[in-house]
Amino acid sequence: MTNVIEIQNLRKSFGSHEVLRDVNFNVKKGEVVCLIGSSGSGKSTLLRCINLLEKPSGGNIIYKGENILDKKHNIEKYRTHLGMVFQQFNLFNNLDVLNNCVVGQQKVLKRNKQESTDKAMKFLEVVGMAQYKNAKPRQLSGGQKQRVAIARALAMDPDVMLFDEPTSALDPEMVGEVLKVIRLLAEQGNTMLIVTHEMEFAREVADRIVFMDQGVIVEEGQPEHVLVNPKHERTKEFLKRTLR
Repeated sequence: MTNVIEIQNLRKSFGSHEVLRDVNFNVKKGEVVCLIGSSGSGKSTLLRCINLLEKPSGGNIIYKGENILDKKHNIEKYRTHLGMVFQQFNLFNNLDVLNNCVVGQQKVLKRNKQESTDKAMKFLEVVGMAQYKNAKPRQLSGGQKQRVAIARALAMDPDVMLFDEPTSALDPEMVGEVLKVIRLLAEQGNTMLIVTHEMEFAREVADRIVFMDQGVIVEEGQPEHVLVNPKHERTKEFLKRTLR
């Protein structure tokens, strides 16, 4: 499997506070990688650096063999290859469900109305939200909004889906419906990088789990190695607190 994204010696500081320190890892085509770790360990910052919502302080981000931090690289074009799903959905409240999934395709990818609509409906079907196409975000539950946000990201045909704690803003009974959709995407072979606190879910869907602590990668490997038989004390401590 080829690397879609490769992170080399990535660093990020906010003032004197170093959030990411010399992070190295990659995501291969068709792979599901889950980032775990306690709050403040740098997981979300890493995700935001990968799609350049935060500018890294140093290091390289290699996408399909090219360093996207080179001055000459077109950041907007690079971003179209990444689907981002946020904690807080980030839907356009003035647009209905269908148009939330259409507008980015038309503006960014320059697709025509018909193609954009067909693509949007295809992915609204996938996430089980097609019947709500005329609803406004305020008429939807948190779980429904997040499923629309996933459909919107998929409609852009990204190479990699990035999920930043996609269930953390949801009521417990809505978590399951969103995780079910992400499971389906994993089964379909989508390349995904997921920041999550849901350990059982990570164990089920991840090809690889990356444990972060204080801005560094402490341990990574297959779920049964990291979650069941961790090598590092810090990983063991974290799992003792989070796994009942």
